[in-house]
Amino acid sequence: MEISKNGAVPGEPVKTDKNSRRGNWGNQIEFILTSVGYAVGLGNVWRFPYLCYRNGGGAFMFPYFIMLVFCGIPLFFLELSFGQFASQGCLGVWRISPMFKGVGYGMMVVSTYIGIYYNVVICIAFYYFFSSMTNLLPWTYCNNPWNTPTCNGVVTPRGINNTLANVTRSLVTGAAEVAVEVVNKTKRTSPSEEYWKHYVLQISDDIGNFGEVRLPILGCLAVSWVVVFLCLIRGVKSSGKVVYFTATFPYVVLTILFIRGITLEGAVTGIKYYLTPQWHKILDAKVWGDAASQIFYSLGCAWGGLITMASYNKFHNNCYRDSIIISITNCATSVYAGFVIFSILGFMAHHLNVDVSEVADHGPGLAFVAYPEALTLLPISPLWSLLFFFMLILLGLGTQFCLLETLVTAIVDEIGTDWIVRNKTVVTGGVAIVGFLLGVPLTTQAGIYWLLLMDNYAASFSLVIISCIMCICIMYVYGHKKYFKDVEMMLGFPPPIFFRVCWRFVSPIIISFILIFTVIQYKPITYNDYVYPGWSLAIGFLMAMSSVICIPIYALYKIAKSEGTTFLERLKNSCKPDMKWGPALSEHRIGLYATPGSEGEVEVRPLKEELREKEKEDEKRDEISLTIQGSNGSTEHNTTPSA
Repeated sequence: MEISKNGAVPGEPVKTDKNSRRGNWGNQIEFILTSVGYAVGLGNVWRFPYLCYRNGGGAFMFPYFIMLVFCGIPLFFLELSFGQFASQGCLGVWRISPMFKGVGYGMMVVSTYIGIYYNVVICIAFYYFFSSMTNLLPWTYCNNPWNTPTCNGVVTPRGINNTLANVTRSLVTGAAEVAVEVVNKTKRTSPSEEYWKHYVLQISDDIGNFGEVRLPILGCLAVSWVVVFLCLIRGVKSSGKVVYFTATFPYVVLTILFIRGITLEGAVTGIKYYLTPQWHKILDAKVWGDAASQIFYSLGCAWGGLITMASYNKFHNNCYRDSIIISITNCATSVYAGFVIFSILGFMAHHLNVDVSEVADHGPGLAFVAYPEALTLLPISPLWSLLFFFMLILLGLGTQFCLLETLVTAIVDEIGTDWIVRNKTVVTGGVAIVGFLLGVPLTTQAGIYWLLLMDNYAASFSLVIISCIMCICIMYVYGHKKYFKDVEMMLGFPPPIFFRVCWRFVSPIIISFILIFTVIQYKPITYNDYVYPGWSLAIGFLMAMSSVICIPIYALYKIAKSEGTTFLERLKNSCKPDMKWGPALSEHRIGLYATPGSEGEVEVRPLKEELREKEKEDEKRDEISLTIQGSNGSTEHNTTPSA
């Protein structure tokens, strides 16, 4: 039998493996780059290096990679295969067991929270990026209107002795403040910290004291949302092209900063602090908990983004290979970023003649205080500042694209009408506008308090619970054997035995360990010396519970709507896969998923039916030639030449 180059058999329709209604990635590189951009975010730069340094340096790498192998990659592969098999977003995939659709709603809630505050962080990076377009970085010296008498810069102004400048300012503010000028270096307030607090944020004294909206930050927030919307205006067709730049250029900037960093005096000291193994810490449960949590959160598991991105893959794409490539790239980026961060911090510690631990920081403190101050020590500091904040913007946008696409895809797939599919851009615009409006309170003078509250509570233990329930549903409610066959039908080979064991036993145990660790290690959130009041912590817990509560609420709703006379019958029926569960395209619905009269069944019969019709025609011709009698339809056959 002849087979054409595209794999089609003569007599059968050509199978394109494309979902023309929903859309696919332009090519596989677009999916990998988008997923890398999604997984590699701000946390890789401002959280991992600090965690590594605090948890035993090089020794932390051991539990980190153990958790990557036994939890990170298996969960990543599970979510990619889940979304790709059904070609549905984080809501549609729960046709696998409709009672658990609340997990999908929980993912949407989490993505909403993260999308709101994540874009505020990006907008602050935009603000610093624009502020760096100057000959002198505004946080270099202590001679600005927003500086306080306790400010002590690391750079001496040209032609002016720094101490003289401080004394001059003290004479103006009063002789009583002169004593403050001789505070030791460990208590000094850096000009970058004062720029951050007193100029950029104009931070209030309490989370309940909103003050006024910071218009420059509000303007940058609008810019951030407009950029995200324009990049997603045509869905994955447009974002797939943008990621060629947004997912790759951060590595160019990291490399430039790395080369510059390791050539500085004191860089080796900083890198030693980052990597020197402290093997005794391996026995500390906190180290393993931090490693597991960092892997889990940095890969973006349970956000719904992985399922959504994979849903635009072609059905037979090798997502097993992709999951390994993306996971390892994400972790390698974290390690690489550590060299970039600590080489510069080592240089700053050497310049100040203090220990590296005194300048090391994480989170916004690293991105907007410690690292910017270190950059002021470099020649042509505005250039390095522009590069650094441009890198932060791109890292943030890569994640933000997927967060917004997750919400849009879930809405479009759920409603599913032709109008909403055609007008997906309208949905994207609507979600972007709502996201912008919900982010406005975070641009007030109390905004940083709320941002950190959302960061600590909105996407913490709720993600762990969502991921654990997802594993239980797929492996034990739907059935591991059925899911393994689904993956085999999609990829052409069953999941390797290692992943089957991890999915069923190892990963759920590690996820449970992360949850227990999170509860045991819980400490009320603080911001520097500010302790959050009880009512704000209650709001934080409500945010965390709002995503988890979707699961039991929807389960009870589905059970109540299911057929059956008893509770057990309703429960059983609500857990059964929906009739629509399975591959999206009819040509892939074979075996258990083939339905009578479906297009998929018709497509495999044309060649056989054609042969049968030909045999009948031959029989009729033989009959005509023997009897030489006319019959209904014989005239048409007589006029046809014999075969």
